[in-house]
Amino acid sequence: MRYVFLSLLLCLTPACTTIVPTPVIGDSLIIAHRGASAERPEHTLEAYTLAIEQGADYIEPDLVMTRDGILVARHENEISATTDIADRPEFADRRTTKTIDGRSVTGWFTEDFTLVELRTLRARERLPELRPDSATHDGRYRVPTLAEIIELVGRQDRPVGLIPEIKHPGYFASIGLPMEKVLAQQLAEAGYDTETDLAMIQSFEIAPLAALDILTDVRLVQLVARAGSPADAPGTSYAHMATPEGLRAVAAYADAIGPDKTLVARWDGSATAPTATSLVADAHAAGLAVIPYTFRPENYFLPEALRRGADPRARGDSRSEIAAYIALGIDGLFTDETTAGVSAVGIIPTTED
Repeated sequence: MRYVFLSLLLCLTPACTTIVPTPVIGDSLIIAHRGASAERPEHTLEAYTLAIEQGADYIEPDLVMTRDGILVARHENEISATTDIADRPEFADRRTTKTIDGRSVTGWFTEDFTLVELRTLRARERLPELRPDSATHDGRYRVPTLAEIIELVGRQDRPVGLIPEIKHPGYFASIGLPMEKVLAQQLAEAGYDTETDLAMIQSFEIAPLAALDILTDVRLVQLVARAGSPADAPGTSYAHMATPEGLRAVAAYADAIGPDKTLVARWDGSATAPTATSLVADAHAAGLAVIPYTFRPENYFLPEALRRGADPRARGDSRSEIAAYIALGIDGLFTDETTAGVSAVGIIPTTED
C-alpha cells in the first residue's frame, strides 16, 4: 500500500487531480522547537513548560518508539547525545550500530529499551558548547512520553497547540513498530480527532503522512529539507517538492509545508535583510501554509548583520531575523527561543503566579 500512496502523491502530470486543502491559521504561529530548547535540555517536560510560560502557541515534540511500542520524545532514536546513557554501565552492552534511513549510526537506540528502562535515564543538553547554561540542568529531567506531553498541554489555562514530528517512521515500520496508527489513536483519545487548529503532525517522509491523511483529520505538515530526498522516496528531491508542481502534489495530502528557512529566504553576508524566494507565494497558491524552521538565538546560527559580539555562544538579534521572515508572509515558525518569536509578532505573554 505504501507504494500505491507514493504513486498517487508524486503524480505531477497535467492529467493528475490534486485536492487543494485550506491553509492552517494565517497568523504567524510561534512554535517552540523541542520546547524552550535554547534554555533547557530539549524534549523535556521542563522545556515544554517554560516555552508555554513564555507564550508559545505550539510545542513541538519529536516522537520515537520504545521496544514496547510507547511514543516518547527524543530528537533521534539514537540517544547518546541527549541522555546520560553512555554513563550507565548496566546498558553498556546495548551499544550497537544500525542503518537508519540508509545511514550507519552507532550508539544506543530507544527501540532497544522498554519505557521502564528509559525512565531510569536523565536528559542532557544536546549542544553544551553553545548552550552551557542549559547544560547546568543535565541529569535533572526524564524522557517524557507523548501521553505526559498531552496531559501537560491539556492542563494549561489557555489554548496551546501540539505539533509532533514522527521521526524515521519508515525505519520503525520496518522493525515492526509502525507509528502512524498508534499516534492517530492516541491523539483521537485525547480529543485531537478533528481538523482543529490545536494539533498538527509533521514528517520528512511522504507515505506516513499519506497514511495519516486517512487515519486522522488532524492537519499534516510536510517537512522539506534544504537538500536531499525523503527517506521513503529517494527519487523525489526536496528541491522538486518546493517547486510549484511539487507543492501541488504535496497539497494532495498535506495542509502545510515546513521548509528549511533558507528555502524561504537567504540572508547573505552582512546584508541587512534576507532575499526572498517565491516559495511562500507558490505554497499559498497551492493551498499550503508555510512554517519554516529553525530560528536560533546564538551568534553561531545568525547572519552576520544580526550577531552581537564575537562569541559564537552569545545571543544575537534573532528577534529581527524572525520579524524579517514574518514580513515575507509565513504562517508560523519553529524557534529555539520562544521569547524572540513572541516579541517579533508583538505578543506580550502574561503568566499568573
